[in-house]
Amino acid sequence: MPEAAVIIVGAGPSGLAVAGCLSRLEIPYLLLEREDCFASLWKKYSYDRLHLHLQKQFCELPHMSFPSSCPTYVPKKQFIQYLDDYVAHFKISPMYQRNVESATYDEGSERWVVKTMNNDEGCGGEVEMFLGRVLVVATGEATNPYVPEIEGLSSFDGEVLHSTRFKSGVEFKNKNVLVVGSGNSGMEIALDLANHGARTSIIVRSPVHFLSKRMVYLALVLLRYLSLSKVDALMVLLSKLVYGDLAKYGIARPKEGPFFMKIKYGKYPAIDVGTCSKIKSGEIQVLPTEIGSIRGNDVKLKNGKSYQFDSIVFCTGFKRSTHLWLKGDDYLLKEDGLPRPSFPNHWKGKNGLYCAGLSRRGLYGSSEDAQNIANDIKSSL
Repeated sequence: MPEAAVIIVGAGPSGLAVAGCLSRLEIPYLLLEREDCFASLWKKYSYDRLHLHLQKQFCELPHMSFPSSCPTYVPKKQFIQYLDDYVAHFKISPMYQRNVESATYDEGSERWVVKTMNNDEGCGGEVEMFLGRVLVVATGEATNPYVPEIEGLSSFDGEVLHSTRFKSGVEFKNKNVLVVGSGNSGMEIALDLANHGARTSIIVRSPVHFLSKRMVYLALVLLRYLSLSKVDALMVLLSKLVYGDLAKYGIARPKEGPFFMKIKYGKYPAIDVGTCSKIKSGEIQVLPTEIGSIRGNDVKLKNGKSYQFDSIVFCTGFKRSTHLWLKGDDYLLKEDGLPRPSFPNHWKGKNGLYCAGLSRRGLYGSSEDAQNIANDIKSSL
């Protein structure tokens, strides 16, 4: 049974950050990844026009900066290249297509016993067991794509896809497309569809804060010096000045501030990259209610109105599955896969259990978690 000081589950940016920090400290580890590549969400399941929404200095992994040639807001292709360079620099070698079935702490040996299914070609679903003194959960906030249950969805005559399968709006030209979900992915995919000539509608059932990239950068700087409530008040004021009253377009402004909502609920403000102007011009239609039912191409909303669509893109997020395989932990992670302890003590559990990238603080949070975890492991070995 292979054994290492540390077992990391997940080779996304968070898992790579932990591996990089451990490599730097010369701590041996095993990195288990269920897909056939690292950073699969970026490499396989993201749309073409995706850019980092924060300036690059907030998105670096530990101990390696972006090249000076990278633009301020790094596009998908260059971020993937950065991750490739990071893996090469720290000589990170994930074990691919290892789907974790269970992870249990054995008190007798004081080891984590991790059972995986090896789905690599030629292994035929072989069961493997690994031992580690430390277990790091780095499976990320975006794990399993989620599509809500909707009456009649299976009868829809057109194409139905989750945002993880959307690449570009070019293939939807002149089609009636419904985007379900008004987070940043939904807003940007709606923009991409409209830019490529699709007749685009988006369901926005909850109030949304619109902020520009510059506003977000200003907020991150000001949060070092001012209270959250003051920064939120300024952001709301700036949003009103720049975007005006969006209620007449079907978008309400939340009563709580944008960064308060991010911390309390994990709900990010909509970082506008052009969607708002398309909504104002009518090129993107806002439907401020939920889907009631679907029959054929007819989508009936809960307000009683019906619309015909050729395609539906669900930008409805993800569900985490950690609770299905992590056994015996009643301290660190809740059933929804997010930390039970509050920030900044969210990353460390009991019996050598840690989590990285689950604090809802983006890549910057993943980097901080990785460094904290590696340093804590170093001090305990």
